[in-house]
Amino acid sequence: MTQWTSAVGAAQLARLLNSQQERPAGPGTRRPPAYRALADGIRLLVLEGRVPVAARLPAERELALSLSVSRTTVAAAYEALRAEGFLESRRGAGSWTAVPAGNPLPARGLEPLPPETLGSMIDLGCAALPAPEPWLTRAVQGALEELPPYAHTHGDYPAGLPALRQTLADRYTARGIPTMPEQIMVTTGAMGAIDAICHLFAGRGERIAVESPSYANILQLMREAGARLVPVAMAEGLAGWDMDRWRQVLRDAAPRLAYVVADFHNPTGALADENQRRQLVDAARSAGTVLVVDETMSELQLDEGLERPRPVCGFDPAGSTVVTVGSASKAFWAGMRIGWVRAAPDVIRSLVAARAYADLGTPVLEQLAVNWLLSTGGWEQAVQVRRDQARENRDALVGALRRELPDWEFDVPRGGLTLWVRTGGLSGSRLAEVGERVGVRVPSGPRFGVDGAFEGYVRLPFTVGGAVADEAAARLGAAARMVAAGAHGGGEAPRTFVA
Repeated sequence: MTQWTSAVGAAQLARLLNSQQERPAGPGTRRPPAYRALADGIRLLVLEGRVPVAARLPAERELALSLSVSRTTVAAAYEALRAEGFLESRRGAGSWTAVPAGNPLPARGLEPLPPETLGSMIDLGCAALPAPEPWLTRAVQGALEELPPYAHTHGDYPAGLPALRQTLADRYTARGIPTMPEQIMVTTGAMGAIDAICHLFAGRGERIAVESPSYANILQLMREAGARLVPVAMAEGLAGWDMDRWRQVLRDAAPRLAYVVADFHNPTGALADENQRRQLVDAARSAGTVLVVDETMSELQLDEGLERPRPVCGFDPAGSTVVTVGSASKAFWAGMRIGWVRAAPDVIRSLVAARAYADLGTPVLEQLAVNWLLSTGGWEQAVQVRRDQARENRDALVGALRRELPDWEFDVPRGGLTLWVRTGGLSGSRLAEVGERVGVRVPSGPRFGVDGAFEGYVRLPFTVGGAVADEAAARLGAAARMVAAGAHGGGEAPRTFVA
């Protein structure tokens, strides 16, 4: 019986291996044999989740041709992996990846740590802050007061509560984007919104253009929906989108959807300017591409005096191109799983009709709580608490990193919740692996890319401040020194294979 559940082609595996950055060898250090470097490269891909467990690897001859090495080198690498428990083989069935007993499977997303581990581990994996009190408590109390009339109904509102749809429409209108309640659907978080949009517009095998890097959990959602992701590189630093690349991808690939974060991009923190927004909408309209704009970070402006561009949907007055997604999760609290979609009425009707086969609707109490916040002025006060907290955390983390890791490079964003850090030539995947052993959890750069890009990066959210930020940076410094010295599992770090 075949033991593998997926397959990795020779060309794909070669790209993944070549994306790993090579650590410069110190004086007098000898390079490992080619087979050992190849085995270590494949092992690292399995440990960081970029090659799944139980994935069939290419035949030795095919991989040797793709890497321009001898078949003997590949055979020796496979044999080393088998001896270490990272590969299983059977005559006639080929070879597939495995994990030795006692090794945890690599995480596929950025799941929060269980609460019981928070005392010993500093969690920099999840870009979410504690609830801004007393506003959460007040919102729930206000929602309970409004609940009795709804309790006498069936409780299913596939498009969302009419009161909340009206409130959200009014907020877009106040921003200069005339909006009717019929253009709003309330969802279970932004993830629920984007999942529904992908199922409506992009069937299995459809192309979706995505920023590179982009939000890891959305990339994984799209992969599992069967999408073919087309990466479009961001401009350097905080410059936003590279419009020449976007125009080329939209023209040549003609993707069905494009997903972007225009406001304080996750993970880089970039803010797209008005000209970039206008050009991207025009290019998407010309290509027949539906542009999905994630506004979940839009209210998290951390610096005063920053002139904000118009929303992307402001450049699509007819509503034929742009679908906007918003959420309470980042600006207010991740535990408040309320999101929404703003789109043309016919799109909203299609999304609502499809919902009968998904989750039917969003919890009523949480919708009432968000409506209470938005209707009473509590939202603005709570978001200001969130901005102040994120700003303090950002400044503390930036200062601690500059003291502990002066070789690491980053641009300080003026909003959002994340810092995108170049790790001075160290492997982000190795840092993530070693970091868990020294008590700091950090997601590696490849989680935010397509096909293994960004090995030399990590993402650091503004979720800790003060002495905890200092300690987090100190633990990251310890992890960096261990990686640079070649520490790995009590022995030598896996070396990078470069064909």
